[in-house]
Amino acid sequence: MSRHADWLSEAAEQAPDSALDALIEEAREAAVDPRALAPALRQMRGRAALLIALADLGGVWPLEAVTGALSRLAREALAIALPPLIAAEQTRGTLPALDGMGGYTVIGMGKLGAEELNYSSDIDLICLFDQDRAPQDAEAEIRQGFVRVTRKLVAALSEQTGDGYVFRTDLRLRPNPSTTPVCLSMAAAEGYYEAEGRTWERAAHIKAAPVGGDLEGGEAYLARLSPFVWRRSLDFYALEEVQGLLDKIRAGAGEFATPSVETLPGTDIKRCPGGIREIEFFAQTRQLILGGRDPSLCARGTVAALDALVAAGHLPQDAAAVLSEAYRAHRVLEHRLQMVEDAQTHTIPTGAEARERVAALSGYPDADTHAAEIAARVATVYEAVEAITPTPHRRRGPAAVDAPLPEEEALAAQGFARAKDAAATLARWRSGQITATRSERARALYRRIEGRILEGLAGAADPDEALAHFRRFLDSLPAGVQVFSLLAANPHFLDLVAEVMSASPRLAHYLGRNPGALDALIDRDFFAPLPSAPAQIAGLQASCQGISDLERGLDAVRAWAREQSFRAGVQVMRALTDEREAGAGFSAIADACLTVLLPQVVEDLAARHGPPPGRGMAVIALGKLGTREMTAGSDLDLLTIYDAGGAESSEGPRPLAPSAYYPRLMKAFVAALTAPTAEGRLYEVDMRLRPSGRAGPVAVSLESFRRYHAGEAEVWEHLALSRARVVTACGPGAAGLSAEVRAAIDGALARRRGAPGTLVEALAMRQRLIEAHEADRRRPWALKHTAGGMMEIEFLAQTGALFTGAGIGLRGPEMLDALALDGWLTHAEAGRLAKVLSLLHRLQQVERAALDRESKPEDFGPGLRSALARAAGAPDFDTLSTRLATHTAEAAEIATARFAAIAPAEGA
Repeated sequence: MSRHADWLSEAAEQAPDSALDALIEEAREAAVDPRALAPALRQMRGRAALLIALADLGGVWPLEAVTGALSRLAREALAIALPPLIAAEQTRGTLPALDGMGGYTVIGMGKLGAEELNYSSDIDLICLFDQDRAPQDAEAEIRQGFVRVTRKLVAALSEQTGDGYVFRTDLRLRPNPSTTPVCLSMAAAEGYYEAEGRTWERAAHIKAAPVGGDLEGGEAYLARLSPFVWRRSLDFYALEEVQGLLDKIRAGAGEFATPSVETLPGTDIKRCPGGIREIEFFAQTRQLILGGRDPSLCARGTVAALDALVAAGHLPQDAAAVLSEAYRAHRVLEHRLQMVEDAQTHTIPTGAEARERVAALSGYPDADTHAAEIAARVATVYEAVEAITPTPHRRRGPAAVDAPLPEEEALAAQGFARAKDAAATLARWRSGQITATRSERARALYRRIEGRILEGLAGAADPDEALAHFRRFLDSLPAGVQVFSLLAANPHFLDLVAEVMSASPRLAHYLGRNPGALDALIDRDFFAPLPSAPAQIAGLQASCQGISDLERGLDAVRAWAREQSFRAGVQVMRALTDEREAGAGFSAIADACLTVLLPQVVEDLAARHGPPPGRGMAVIALGKLGTREMTAGSDLDLLTIYDAGGAESSEGPRPLAPSAYYPRLMKAFVAALTAPTAEGRLYEVDMRLRPSGRAGPVAVSLESFRRYHAGEAEVWEHLALSRARVVTACGPGAAGLSAEVRAAIDGALARRRGAPGTLVEALAMRQRLIEAHEADRRRPWALKHTAGGMMEIEFLAQTGALFTGAGIGLRGPEMLDALALDGWLTHAEAGRLAKVLSLLHRLQQVERAALDRESKPEDFGPGLRSALARAAGAPDFDTLSTRLATHTAEAAEIATARFAAIAPAEGA
């Protein structure tokens, strides 16, 4: 204030923002003379630091405004210094003339990139040039020129002169600083990070931002580097690795516990447990782990990152509030420590007088009161981080002794029939004979979770089969550290994986062949309600964007569908979704596949035969897809109707008549759905419900459909149509055609309304179904065909819907409600049947999510039995079995009585 008294008396008359603007503009004008550059920057810095400090101490600016102003000061210093330095090199002929900055970019790291500078911060810079902007034969010359510019820039900012300094500048965060020049090409930097980049370098780049030179080129460079920083694959090893770095920092600072009031003097508020670095590392590790799958988490600032974690559901609001408030208070304290002598320090003074001075600057009446507040705050941060960190990470005592390798007798006692093979498998994993456990770090992590894995697998119906699935899962991993770190850090994930392996062979098979599916578990939406069909269609379209090749498109659709089905299956097994939501979820996945795949198949066929002739083709879903009640193993029952609209042929290199074009299109579409590719098979497709069955064409004209259902179709075909729904369509008149198809279906069904023959034929069909499934009718767990099972209840509902017109197109339970309102069933009958049908659907959802084949209850393992009981709200499996037998018997009695009541119609 003494040195700048004259300027200060004028500046005090202005708002701080205006005074800062004036200082920057004054320095920019003075720096036109290269000889005035250094003193102009130093005067700007000295006065600006004073201005910012007064606005800070006076309470005019909050912390974010203070750090933002200091960061702006650094960026403006770079913007003022670089043009004359580059121009000087070009004038000397040591740097070729290039447009603008010639692709020279300064990347600000750490607090500068995040606009969080403190009063005595170094500015960490990485200086790069775009080799593509340079003539090929001049790249070496340009590199040397920019090296000289970089050295002069550092001198202009950091050299101590009679006027002081501007910013201490550190270039050591560049790739391989001991062997690389102070400025290197972007290509060299990108190659280094791709081949050798380490976790701490990824963490450092979270806050990276272009701060000088070619800012647009810097943004493009960071965008290309994004896959290195923000990995979509799970990376929980980053948590342990970065936490290990924090432990080393603490050890170097001699900090092993949070300081008390007595031990506070000499404490480094940045590095101590519960200090600044603790909060920053907490936010950064979560960003590294989750940011690749959720771009909303890629915030540069620490408080902004905590807010983003809250918004994304990864951090409780109250915990974030504690950390954010403490972070701001820590940073304010850091500023007060540095104000005393412009010292680059974060340490509480040991001298009593110095502590009193810091307390006074901080607004406290004395040092003791100040110390008590600091100690309490540090302890609060430490406890908060401990509470929300998924694994204990303090390493205060000796490591736990590894448990001995389980012996065959112990494994046999756990239920492994092939105990010798199981023991050999465990020994193989422990000894590093698979890629996943090749490193010592991986083996150590695996041994931490081995016992819990075995405990989970032992609960399977067939522990040996569950172990085989888990073996396939581990054998397929390209590395194990990240997966083991994830499972060790998140015991609930480990329990989930063990449950999948033990209770659901279907999901276990998928996870064993697709270990990357674990990535989905860390997605904030994995356990959220399953998306609607429009949301799924949008998601799949986004996944397929930019893919023009049909084969690649098929693989993309399959991979997406499998991941979504895995998510839905896990939710079913965990009873996180009921039968209605699960049916709608699996059906939405199928809707999306049909909607996104059809245009791809059309485009492929159009390349040879031209676009669809006439109005187009509609795809109709029947069965479970029609009423949105699919399960994990459901086939697709499809029917396709086209309208030539007067067109005689398609217009393409090899034209086809509509009667040939649309069957060929549908065959190609079915092949796309059913053909096995590198990503497996998508769905089985059943088209037997089309007019004339297997003998008829796979695509029928709208006119043929109307004619057939007006005079030839049987009751069973119209029963199937009672669940019909147009899913997707193609062609220039798709929207209108879909509406006409719906009208044609409604017209066909209307002809059966009130007709006695409808009930007569239905009664005969029911008898044939009973005879065909006589054995299953005596087994309550034959959910579909047991007496009073799904088929019997749904057949009764569809018969009533066809006869009355009530409930057409609805799910079974809603169809029954509609029939009660119509009077065809009593409310008591409909309510009882709907309750039993909902239970059967719920159990089938779990059974189909778990198994890819029909099984009897004696083959269910403890894991599946538990999942079934949980889904039904029963205390145990035996209680559920008793309840199931009682309920289906009641449903069979109602259905038999209702059909008996309509039997006289046969005589009529």
